[in-house]
Amino acid sequence: MRQTFDETTDPSFGAKHLPLVRAEMAKQGLDGLLVPHEDEHQNEYLPDASERLAFVTGFTGSAGAGVVFADSAAIFVDGRYTVQAKAQTDEALFARVPLNEQNAWLSANVKSGQVIGYDPRLHSPDALDALRAAVQKAGASLKAVVQSPIDLAWGDARPAQPQAPVVPHPEKYAGESAASKRARIGQSIADKGGDVAVLTAPSSLAWLFNIRGGDVIRTPLPLGQAIVRADGSATIFLDPAKITDELPAWLGNEVTLAAPETLEGALAALSGQKVVIDPAISSAWYFDALESAGATVVRAMDPCAIPRACKNAVEIEGSRRAHIRDGAALTRFLYWVDTYAQENLPDERAIVEALEGFREATGELKDLSFDTIAGVAANGALPHYKPVGAKIRPMEKGSLLLVDGGGQYLDGTTDVTRTMAIGEGTDEQRRMFTLVLKGHIAMAVIRFPAGASGMQIDAVARQPLWNAGFDFDHGTGHGVGSYLGVHEGPQRIANWGTSQPLMTGMILSNEPGYYREGEWGIRIETLQVVTEPSVPEGGERKMHGFEQLTLAPLDRKLIDVDMLTPQERAYVDAYHAEVLAKVGPLLADGVQKDEAALAWLKTQTVAL
Repeated sequence: MRQTFDETTDPSFGAKHLPLVRAEMAKQGLDGLLVPHEDEHQNEYLPDASERLAFVTGFTGSAGAGVVFADSAAIFVDGRYTVQAKAQTDEALFARVPLNEQNAWLSANVKSGQVIGYDPRLHSPDALDALRAAVQKAGASLKAVVQSPIDLAWGDARPAQPQAPVVPHPEKYAGESAASKRARIGQSIADKGGDVAVLTAPSSLAWLFNIRGGDVIRTPLPLGQAIVRADGSATIFLDPAKITDELPAWLGNEVTLAAPETLEGALAALSGQKVVIDPAISSAWYFDALESAGATVVRAMDPCAIPRACKNAVEIEGSRRAHIRDGAALTRFLYWVDTYAQENLPDERAIVEALEGFREATGELKDLSFDTIAGVAANGALPHYKPVGAKIRPMEKGSLLLVDGGGQYLDGTTDVTRTMAIGEGTDEQRRMFTLVLKGHIAMAVIRFPAGASGMQIDAVARQPLWNAGFDFDHGTGHGVGSYLGVHEGPQRIANWGTSQPLMTGMILSNEPGYYREGEWGIRIETLQVVTEPSVPEGGERKMHGFEQLTLAPLDRKLIDVDMLTPQERAYVDAYHAEVLAKVGPLLADGVQKDEAALAWLKTQTVAL
C-alpha cells in the first residue's frame, strides 16, 4: 500500500522505518545519513512522494531536518513545530533539537572518522557548505550517495510522483506574455555573463512560461526544470503525462518540451558554456553535473526571482480583486463567528470548515493557499497549529480565537489572520491585542527609501511590544506570489536573514503577534504591496510605502481605543471605511449576497 502523510501521523510511523533505512545505510558503508525536509526542487510544501523526512521520523511539518546514525537519530525543528514534533516522533528514538542548532549539534555529536551520507539532489550548495563544515569540525566527512537509502527502504510503498496537468495561465492574469518574459530573462542571463541559465524552482517555471500545475498541495506548481538561453529560447523538462494538448502551442516555437530523463544529458551538453544557476535554491547535484560536463558555473540569483516578486500592474490589480472577493468571504465568516459560533461554541475543525465553505462559495476558489489555522485558547499560542486529532478544542468563553487562512484564485493569492474574542474579551486581552495592532499599523503606514530591506524595517512592528517588554518569535512578513506560493522569496520582513531590498510591486504580509503559552495567541495579518516611491509632503527624498490589499474588519471588542494615538485611530477608521466601501457591494448583491453579514459589517466599521 502506498503511504500518505498528514498531521495524524503518530510516532510508530517513523519508528518502524528506522531499521529499514539503517540497513540500506550499512550496505553503502555509511555511518550516518542527513535527512533534509526539502525535495529536489527545494520546495516548502511537498508531494507525498518527496516526504522523506516524514517517512523516516513521522514528522509532517513544512520545515525541519533529521540525521540518522547506526544507533541514534535526531530531528531538528523550529519553534513553530515543537509541539507537533513531540506528538509525531518517539523521543526514545529521536533527539529533538532546535533547527537553528542543527550544525552545532552535528559538530558535537558526529564522531571522528565517520562517513555521513547525503543525497546531492536534496541539498543546495549553500546549505551543504554549512553542513560539511559542521561535520568536518568533528573530524568526519560527507559522502554523496547515488541512490538514497531512504528511497531504497521506501520501495514499492513510496507514493507515485504527481502528474497533474500543466495548463496555460492567461495573459489577462499574468500581465505579460511568456515571450516578453523570456526575452527579458535572456538579457538578464547575458548581463550576468552567462550563455544559459538552469532553472530548478517550479515557481520560476510557472512565472516565466505563464503556466500553472497541481503537483504541490495548496500551490499551483508544475514540477520540472528548464534551460533558458540568452537568446530567450528554452527547453522545459516535464513528465509527458502532464503535458496537455494545448500546452505546446501555448509555449510557442522557441520552447522545446523534453522528458525529465533527458535532463542529465542536456546538462552534459553544456560543456564549455557559462551557466547561470542559483546556489541557494538549486541542488548540489546540478553543480556537480555541470562541473563534470566542463561548463563554467556562474553562481547568481535565479534570474526570474526578482521579476516574479515585483508584480506588474495587471497582477496588482488582480490581487486587489482577489482580496475584495476573499474579504467578502471572510466578512461572512467573521459574522458567523460573532453570532452563531458565540452561541453554539463549535470546535476548531468546524470553524475551519466554515471559513473554507465561505471561500468556496465565491465560485472562484481554485484551492486554499495553505491549510487553515484555527486556534482556540492555548492552541492559538502555537503560530502554525492545525486542528487535528485529540488536540482539537471547542470555543471557550473568555478566551480568544485565532484564524489564519487564505485562498488561491486565478487573479491572486490571499493570506489573512484575524483574532476574535470569545465573549467580550478581558482587559489583558485588549491590552495585548492593541499593542499588536499598534505595531501592525506602524508597518502599514511606514515610508522607507529605495534600497531598504525588510530586515531594516522589521523593528517598527515590534516597537510597541518591545516598549512593554514583549516580542514574537517569527518574522513580521513573508513574500506572496500571484496565483503562486503563499510564501515567496526573496522578499521578507524579519529581524534576521535577508538584505534583499523591498521593491515596487512586491507583495508581503504584515503580521505581528503575541503568544501567551498555555492561554491564547494574537496575530493580525494583512497583505500589502510596495508602492512606487514618491516624495512625502514637505520632504526631499522619494520614499516607498505600502498599499493595503487585505480587506476584513478587526474585532472592535479587542481594541482599547484609549491606547491608540489620534493618528492610529484615524488609520483604523479609514481602513474600516475602505473595507465597507469595497466589500459591502459584494455582500449586497451577487453570489456572496448576505444582508445579515452586510448589516453586521456596517456596525463593525463605524468610526472608533
